[in-house]
Amino acid sequence: MKKEFYIKNRKRVFDKIKDNSILILFAGNAPKKTGDEEYPFTPNRNFYYLTGIDEQAHVLLLSKFNGENKEYLFIKDIDEIMEKWNGKTIRKEEAREICGIEEVKYLSELDKFIDKLVLNKEELNIYLDLEEKNSSYDYLNKIKDRYYNISIKNAYKIIAELRLVKTEEEINRIRKAIEITIEGVENLMKNTKAGMKEYELEAYFDFVCKKRGVKDLAFKTIAAAGKNATILHYVDNNTELKENDLILFDLGAQYKYYNADISRTFPVSGKFTKRQKEVYNAVLRVNEKIISEMKPGVKFLDINKLARDLIAEECIKLGLIKNKEDVSKYYYHSIGHSLGMDTHDVELEGRNVTFEEGMVYTVEPGIYIEKEGIGIRIEDDVLITKDGNEVLTKNMIKSVEQIEEFMSK
Repeated sequence: MKKEFYIKNRKRVFDKIKDNSILILFAGNAPKKTGDEEYPFTPNRNFYYLTGIDEQAHVLLLSKFNGENKEYLFIKDIDEIMEKWNGKTIRKEEAREICGIEEVKYLSELDKFIDKLVLNKEELNIYLDLEEKNSSYDYLNKIKDRYYNISIKNAYKIIAELRLVKTEEEINRIRKAIEITIEGVENLMKNTKAGMKEYELEAYFDFVCKKRGVKDLAFKTIAAAGKNATILHYVDNNTELKENDLILFDLGAQYKYYNADISRTFPVSGKFTKRQKEVYNAVLRVNEKIISEMKPGVKFLDINKLARDLIAEECIKLGLIKNKEDVSKYYYHSIGHSLGMDTHDVELEGRNVTFEEGMVYTVEPGIYIEKEGIGIRIEDDVLITKDGNEVLTKNMIKSVEQIEEFMSK
């Protein structure tokens, strides 16, 4: 992204915060794993959305007093000894070029700088990202006793509303993540055979991602054969594939912090049994119907209810239930979620979202029949457009005929 993207995002945040306020966002730090080893660092997504900087420990501060907006970035103090071990950290000029903030200071100046802002103010709003446990909560505990004249506000909801609608640059990153994911799925499908372990097959996807420069996956890959596919978040991936199994893959590459999220289910043997085909086509019909309904002005909650009703009808046809109310025995999640910098991207409270142009949502109906060892989910990523939608995952094979033809080769 060019720095203008982050400048524009900050301007939109300024428009939404109250006067007489400061907003503080933390890049975060890599949590400790064990001994002297840390987990890989990934930036707080709201910090990244407003700065484009993906190093740990930095802090963004926005101030708004008497209608005047000011921006500050506090970067880590330079430690030349540690840089010999871990590499150089960002310099002021580099930071300015990435995010477009001219006032760049060092972290050692932060506390005194905030003291100066708060001093002599009768009342002050401090906006922090308080959606999940993160560095903001540590800071909140620190300032509760330090300042008496502050009112704490949650910046997450403000930024979430902005992140729901993607720009063309963001959509292009999602497209790239999807392109890599599709290549990875096709690679693992080509190499599927009975007797393999789920993790062996998963490795064919990982190889493509690494080869294409992917640093991190959107989430831990689900590779679930047979009845394992009836467990929504099955990630052990250590069971042997059997000849008549279906295997469900739920996976995604991450490209420059933007994610793909695709689910595909296919037969290990390359051919669906009659029953597997019946269930698969039932799920596929719901997938395609829901996608056809997605357009600006449609409410997510309405299509979520429609999906549940449609799956209930399919379950009745399949002889699984007699009453629609019993559908939760075989379908126990929502139809999808927002997709972006997080796989389960920002959501409004209660998922009370009305689709707008530029939103990206997954569509992932499923039917899970443990007693038959059949778990099927078909997930696509859908962009809401001006007049309807675009299926971003349209190049991923999906029908029974396409899957069997592809695997026969």
